[in-house]
Amino acid sequence: MVLQIILAVLLSVVISVAITPLCIWLAWRVNLIDRPGSEAHKIHKLPMPLAGGLIIFLVIVLGCAWAGILTLRPIAPIILASIVVLAFGLWDDIHGIRASWKMLGQSLATALLIWQGIMVLFPRILPLNIFITVFWVIGITNAFNFVDSMDGLAAGLGGITATSLMLGAIHGGQDSLALLSAVVLGACIGVFYFNFSLSRLFLGDSGAQLLGFVLAAIAIVYTPPHLPQGSSWFVPILLFSVPIFDTTLVTLSRMRKKLPVYKASRDHTYHRLVGMGMPPLRAVLAMHFAAIVIDCLAFIALSLSPLWANLIFGLILLFGVFAFYKLESVPLGE
Repeated sequence: MVLQIILAVLLSVVISVAITPLCIWLAWRVNLIDRPGSEAHKIHKLPMPLAGGLIIFLVIVLGCAWAGILTLRPIAPIILASIVVLAFGLWDDIHGIRASWKMLGQSLATALLIWQGIMVLFPRILPLNIFITVFWVIGITNAFNFVDSMDGLAAGLGGITATSLMLGAIHGGQDSLALLSAVVLGACIGVFYFNFSLSRLFLGDSGAQLLGFVLAAIAIVYTPPHLPQGSSWFVPILLFSVPIFDTTLVTLSRMRKKLPVYKASRDHTYHRLVGMGMPPLRAVLAMHFAAIVIDCLAFIALSLSPLWANLIFGLILLFGVFAFYKLESVPLGE
């Protein structure tokens, strides 16, 4: 199984590198382009193809087909629902749509997940389970869209989360879920290379939302084996802690300033780290490092009693509150 996982990652990287030129060409053909100065927060110098979503989706489909899990549950329901997110994301990247339309697309995709039986099953009260599922999936989908504020940031965070979910699924004996996570990891590595190292493409709304949606769905299906609920309930929260933190910071900051929450601006965690004097590259890597450390703490907590596990979770929350007030006070040139 381990060999199959490694091959899935490597093959997905190869597929992503191989199809990227085609996806970039297609992006130019259909005007899937982010142009400099089209909005105040966009400071890139050259037009950039928003090809990340196409690449990630094609890699997931082709990688899962190679692994023989494309038609299995829960893989097929996740991929089917992700088509809706991709479609609305591409629509937004090409034409620009209102936040309400984005929310509609995310809601339809989440409803499709639930209809196919992919939903939170704790505390086993159906209306509450549906509410938690909707809140979780839409929240994480938007969190990845929000955190995509610098080259390589969202793709790197997605790869780190996919790695953690892959390792957890291997440990839990969820082989098909581990393979899906491995394919997503390979897709993130390929996109990261072209987005961060070569700066030849952007994820766009289609890529960031698709990545967040698929990872959120995988987290719902992932089940830590033979562990008390008291030591594992918060693990998905910690695995997505950096995007969740960034979304919370941006949302509360804009609400305090009476600004529209969905109006893009240079007030994200990355921008605030740079505002504190951190070089751009180091700011991106600092956020990646934070995600790795917190993911490791999440898995350490799994092996502890509920008391100690929740103590770790509480300490991470306290650190998050401290970081929030520290970053929220950073002056920004908005």
